[in-house]
Order: sequence, then C-alpha cells, then structure tokens
Amino acid sequence: MDIAIMSMSLSQSQLGQQVSLAVMKKAMNQAEVSADGLTKMLESANVSAIQRAAQPHLGGTIDLKL
Repeated sequence: MDIAIMSMSLSQSQLGQQVSLAVMKKAMNQAEVSADGLTKMLESANVSAIQRAAQPHLGGTIDLKL
C-alpha cells in the first residue's frame, strides 16, 4: 500500500471521528437542555397532585371494621 492511499485513509477516518464527536456533543447538549426543563417543571409542580394523578384510587376511602 503506498503512502498516498494510507494518508487519505487516515484523513477520512479522522474526519469521521470528528463528525461523530460533533454529533454526540449536540445530542448531549440537547439532553442537558431537556433535563433542565424537566427539573424546572418538577420543582414548580405540586407533588401531592402528581401522586394522586399517578394513583387516583389510593387515599379516597378508609376501610373500618367494627
């Protein structure tokens, strides 16, 4: 294999790695923005209302045995 072909191959693989890294950084930034939004939304939410919405059948009645 001559040097020119090896050089082109190495250059192409480096470019591919750089592109992959750039795409991964963008995906990580997007995930961070989404996580920040979820955190802010959870901080402002009423926890008891969320719990009632998740399990509405709990806590509505009391069973008594005499």
